[in-house]
Amino acid sequence: MKLYIKQKVFSWGDRFNVRNEHEEDRYTVEGEVFSLGKKLHVKDMIGNEVAFIKEKVWSWLPRYEVYVRDTLVGTIVKEFTFLKPRFHIEGSDWQMEGDFWGHDYKVTRNGTEIISIRKAWFTWGDSYELEIGEGVDELKALAMVLAIDCAAASAAAAAASTSG
Repeated sequence: MKLYIKQKVFSWGDRFNVRNEHEEDRYTVEGEVFSLGKKLHVKDMIGNEVAFIKEKVWSWLPRYEVYVRDTLVGTIVKEFTFLKPRFHIEGSDWQMEGDFWGHDYKVTRNGTEIISIRKAWFTWGDSYELEIGEGVDELKALAMVLAIDCAAASAAAAAASTSG
């Protein structure tokens, strides 16, 4: 199964839709504009919140909790590195590897790839393709990927602010 994320440029509060391979809307993602730490609400097409991602504000490195249907399914944590960003997932048997700056990475479970994420280049706004393996919870996969993207963006912003 594939999901496509197309984020809008200049969008207040990070509002965008997630579509399937048939170009049908599956989820809406809405960020909170005025909140302490980044927060994303994932809603189904009826408007019910089905997942929630929130930044742990008083953490030394970027840390995001991922909830699916009000249950904590994992925490994305940026590891301390100098050159390439590296993240891990606490509370889950999923692991991540790949090029986070280029947004080409994969999530594995017990050494088997279960999700691949690729960024589409030369598009207006950020566009991503998530390929989700059979039997993998699509909502958990989507929420984890959104949290990874938030953590990578936080790390990039922090690096930019310290270098300039």
